[in-house]
Amino acid sequence: MDDQTTKNIVLAIALSLLVLLGWPMLFPPPEQAPTTPVSQIDGGTGDGPGITATTANGTVPTDISGAGPENLSVENIRRPLAIEGDHVSGSINLTDGRIDNVILTSYRETVEPDSDPITMFSPRDSENPYFAEIGWLDLASNSRLLNAETGGWTTPAETLKTGEPVVLTQTSASGLTVERIISVDDDYMFTITDRVTNQGNSTATLQPFGRISRTHIPDEKGNYIRHVGPISVLNETLEENDYKDLQKDGRFSFEDTQGWLGITDIYWLSAIAPTHDFGPFDVNFLYVESQDRFQVDYIGEDRTVAPGATIETTVHLFVGAKEINLLKNYQETLDIERFDMAIDFGWFFFLTKPLQLVIIYFAQLLGNFGLAILLVTVIIKLAFFPLANKSYVSMSKMKALQPKIAELREKYGEDKQRMQTELMALYKREKANPVAGCLPIALQIPVFFALYKVLFISIEMRQAPFYGWIKDLSAADPTTIANLFGLIPYSPPDFAMLGVWPIIMGITMFLQQKLNPAPPDPVQAKIFMFMPIMFTFFLAGFPAGLVIYWSWNNLLSMSQQYVIMRRMGVAVGGGKKS
Repeated sequence: MDDQTTKNIVLAIALSLLVLLGWPMLFPPPEQAPTTPVSQIDGGTGDGPGITATTANGTVPTDISGAGPENLSVENIRRPLAIEGDHVSGSINLTDGRIDNVILTSYRETVEPDSDPITMFSPRDSENPYFAEIGWLDLASNSRLLNAETGGWTTPAETLKTGEPVVLTQTSASGLTVERIISVDDDYMFTITDRVTNQGNSTATLQPFGRISRTHIPDEKGNYIRHVGPISVLNETLEENDYKDLQKDGRFSFEDTQGWLGITDIYWLSAIAPTHDFGPFDVNFLYVESQDRFQVDYIGEDRTVAPGATIETTVHLFVGAKEINLLKNYQETLDIERFDMAIDFGWFFFLTKPLQLVIIYFAQLLGNFGLAILLVTVIIKLAFFPLANKSYVSMSKMKALQPKIAELREKYGEDKQRMQTELMALYKREKANPVAGCLPIALQIPVFFALYKVLFISIEMRQAPFYGWIKDLSAADPTTIANLFGLIPYSPPDFAMLGVWPIIMGITMFLQQKLNPAPPDPVQAKIFMFMPIMFTFFLAGFPAGLVIYWSWNNLLSMSQQYVIMRRMGVAVGGGKKS
C-alpha cells in the first residue's frame, strides 16, 4: 500500500470522526417552537379539531367536541378526581373526562433534591396543555356521545389510588349510560374500561376514540440524535414522525391497524394501547397549525348497541418514564407489541440495546453506573483482545522499523517510485502492516457511538452520579479550566467549557499516540498531532460517562500496547531496545 493510499485512509478516518463528533456543535438542534397562547388553544375551549379519520360510514368531522365546558352551568362543573399512585400524582378532569394532570413523583427536573418533579400532563389553563382523552362518537348525531349537556362524570370516590379502581358514570341525552372503570398500577400504567349500556328505545351506533394532544415542543438537548414526537407500533411496524414532519405535512394516517400510539420525549412517553380484542382502528398523527397543536389519535370500528344491550372496550394508557425493563414487562404481561421500541435504539440497535441492558445489570450489581461503564469497557476490551493484539503487534513492528524507514527516505527521497518499492519490500520482509494502527480506533467507533446513544436515551442513566464532581453521567463535565475548575465564580460560554475529564481524555489520547509509529507522511503526522487537541474540545460538551469511557479505554489500550512492545523488545521512544 503506497503513501497516498495510507494518507487517504487516515484522512478518511479523521474526517469521519470529526464530522460525526463535530456535527452537534456545528448544527445544533432547532429552536423550540413558540407556544400558542392558552386563549387560542382548541379555540379557547380545549375541544377544537380532534379525531379526523375516514370510517365505513363516511368522514368523521374534525370537530367532535359538542358544546364546550364553558357552556356548563356552575353546578355541573365537577371537582377533579385526585390521582395518588406509587409513582404518579395529579388528577382527572371529571367535567370532560380528560386525564390532564399527571406528575411523575420519582423523577425531578435537576439533580438538586428539592427541584420540582417531572410534569407530564397539564390542563388547558396551564402554560403547556398536554392531555389524554378516551371517548365515544355517536354516529347518529356525528358528535361526541358525552358532551356538556350530559353534565360530566360522577363518582363516589375522591381519589384514584394504586390497586383501587374507581368507577365513573355518565348518561348521554339519548339514554346511553357509560360506566368507566379506571385503575392505575404501581408504576405508570392506567387501564380504562368503558361499558356502554343502551337504556333507550332505539339502536345506537358508536365508535370508540382516543387521543393524546400537546401544544408545544419540549426544549430538550439532543433531539437531533433521538426521535421525539409522534410514535407508534402498528401492525408490528414502528412508525415515527417528528414534529418537523407534522409541521410540514400536517397529517399522517394509518388504516386498519392494531398496536399502540403515543407521543415520546427523550425520557418520557405517553401512549395509548387498545387491547387485542378491541379490533382494528385507524390512526392519525396531526398538526393543527392555527393552534400550534400536535395530536395522535385513533378511532375504532362501528359498535352497534341495541336497546338493553351492553358493549365494552378496554385500553391501556401509559404516562411515565421509558425504563427499558418496565416497558419490556408491559410488553409481555399486557401483550403490547414491541413496547420497548418507544426507546430510540437507533440504527445500531443490535449493539445499543444489549449494551444498555448490560450496563443497567452491572449498575444494579455495583451500585454505580460509572463503575458499570468501566467494567463493560474491560469486557469489550477482552472480547476484542485477539484482534487488537494482532494490531498492536503490527504497530510495534512499525515502531521498530522507524529508523530503517528514515534511512530509506534519506537514500531515495528524490525517487518516489524507488522509495515506494523499497518501502513495500521492507514491509513484506518484516511482515508489517502500515495501516494496522487504524484498526484499534476503527474497532472503538461502533462501541463508542452505541454507548453515546445509550447515554442519551437511557432514563436509568439520567442524573446518575459517578464520583467527585460528576453528579450526572448523562451531562457534560460541569467543571471548566476557564474558571480554574470552579475556583473562580465565573460561568464561561459553552465553547469555553473544558472540564477535567475531557482534559484527562486528551492526555490519554496523546500518550497513546506516542506509543504508535509516526506516520511517514508529514500531513498525516500533523493530523495525528492535532487530533488529541481537537477531540478534547469536541468531547468537552459530550456526556461525562462517554468521556470517562474513552479515557478508560485509552488507558487499557495503552497498557496492552505497552506490554506487547516490551515483549517484542521495542523501546517506547522508538526503535529497538539496546
